[in-house]
Amino acid sequence: MAYILKHNQSAQCERHVVLVAPDIPGNTGSIGRTCLGAGAYLHLIKPLGFSLENRDMKRAGLDYWHRVKLTIWEDFESFEKKMDPQKDEMVLFTKNGAKPLWDMPSPARLFLVFGSETRGLPPTILSRYKHATYQIPITDAIRSLNLSTAVGIALYESLRP
Repeated sequence: MAYILKHNQSAQCERHVVLVAPDIPGNTGSIGRTCLGAGAYLHLIKPLGFSLENRDMKRAGLDYWHRVKLTIWEDFESFEKKMDPQKDEMVLFTKNGAKPLWDMPSPARLFLVFGSETRGLPPTILSRYKHATYQIPITDAIRSLNLSTAVGIALYESLRP
């Protein structure tokens, strides 16, 4: 029996995953596949640490990559200007976030923003959205979660009614 994603907000719920300067092509491919499965949009903010033609990214995204709702932006400011996120629509994930992910808001439109695997989010973006920093709680046994795992956790948590 196939599982079909259904949630109460399907018609009113719009989710956007924003990756700022992602480094690892396999993570981006997996995230694209997760976005497609969840009905979310994927935004990649340059610079990218790889080519979109990278075989590892395509392998991770399987044959779904061409169906991902993807937008590539030259910089974060271009993304902000065009998408015009409201204050309560931005959720920035960082290992030092002020609030746990289960406290994130759930407006109809929500942007889940993640930094690169090696550098995280730039201080300029973090300072602009101090009120909107969140974390996925983890034990002291590891430094951080894999980016693809973190996006999956946050995206599906944001869809919970």
